[in-house]
Amino acid sequence: MSAAHAENAPGRVLIKGNEAVAFGAVDAGCRCYFGYPITPQNEIPETLSWLLPENGGQFVQAESEVAASNMLLGAAACGIPAMTSSSGCGISLMQEAISYMAGSRIPGVIVNMQRGGPGLGDIGPSQGDYFQAVKGGGHGDHRNLALAPATAQECYDFMFRAFALAFRYANPVMVLGDAMVGQIKEPVRRVPPAGALRPDQIRALAADWRLEGYGARGRDAAPRLLKSVYLAEGALAERNRMLMRSYEAMRAETVWEQSDVDDAQLVVVAFGSMARIARSAIRHLRGQGHKLGLFRPVTLYPFPDEALRALAPGRRFLVIEQNIGQMVEDVRLALNGTAETRWHGVMPGLFIGAEELVDPMLQALKEK
Repeated sequence: MSAAHAENAPGRVLIKGNEAVAFGAVDAGCRCYFGYPITPQNEIPETLSWLLPENGGQFVQAESEVAASNMLLGAAACGIPAMTSSSGCGISLMQEAISYMAGSRIPGVIVNMQRGGPGLGDIGPSQGDYFQAVKGGGHGDHRNLALAPATAQECYDFMFRAFALAFRYANPVMVLGDAMVGQIKEPVRRVPPAGALRPDQIRALAADWRLEGYGARGRDAAPRLLKSVYLAEGALAERNRMLMRSYEAMRAETVWEQSDVDDAQLVVVAFGSMARIARSAIRHLRGQGHKLGLFRPVTLYPFPDEALRALAPGRRFLVIEQNIGQMVEDVRLALNGTAETRWHGVMPGLFIGAEELVDPMLQALKEK
């Protein structure tokens, strides 16, 4: 079923992960989108170009990714649930505005359907933007909450979580997918996930700081100021201490998924599309009597380090990711020498099946 028929269809609809992002965003309360086309995420702006106006929202195709990210900053500063999306090099161009948003404590949702890199790379799948998403990406000591969907259903569901987290912490949230997750076509149930905040509840979280202009009805005329420049002596230090406290509080939002770990001798750590491919390989090997389990970080920042470290006694770990080694650094930091950690990289741009992960898993399982 095409996205054009998905809006009014009952039950589950067959749509791409990118289209699921668009439907999830609107259902979660997004009312403004600013973006610029780039493969492999173009179905997001394409779907929102008709879906937002039909739901009382605004869609703007900006003249560049730089423009789109600064438009996002402006709309979000007014307390409007807003988002942008791009891929790889487009996200790189947005980093200045994302840093400004973090420094000014302005919420916003940024979706990155990763493509191969570095440079222009290709339009195939990659997980090479992990560092960019979880280490800030832009200048200064800022952090983004980062969520990693692995299915089209999660592309829909995670938009509710992304907007709620952005407004709860007044901070940018990045949804980090890839070409596989964005282009895969799967049945999606268009129903808000259990416990999701309603759009009016999300907007209410901005009541104390959103910019409304002088003499705004319902409050005094004192102006509000959102800024990221602090020039007075000690002002920036105090601001960054406050941001540090906020980042520490974000640890309460850490989410992960684990399966078959109770008897596992080897725990595979993977996220996003690689996690679902790894799960199929693990099921195959467990059917042959091999004791493997899967640990999947759902929030990449904050990283679920305590949960991973709890699995360390008596086990070894194999990190599988589609890059030349990024998340493996956070896994090793989390384990802090308490367990042996190996790494297997799938090169960006390649489409693989579960059978191509069997031998690396067996090798890691057998090595002393």
